[in-house]
Amino acid sequence: MNALAIFLGMVGPWQIGLIIVVVLLLFGGKKIPELMKGLGSGIKEFKNAAREDQPADSKKEEDKKE
Repeated sequence: MNALAIFLGMVGPWQIGLIIVVVLLLFGGKKIPELMKGLGSGIKEFKNAAREDQPADSKKEEDKKE
């Protein structure tokens, strides 16, 4: 079985709540939005870089779709 499926099967609502409380205690309420903003911008940069690394043929096909 997939390890992620096993992990998700073992995590319930109480465990998720406990994880959220621990994260809030560790980072504080003010720091979490900054962390999420950094994570979002990192994902956006990764997607842009992945899009730029595609071969020229696939870029032309994407342009035609849009």
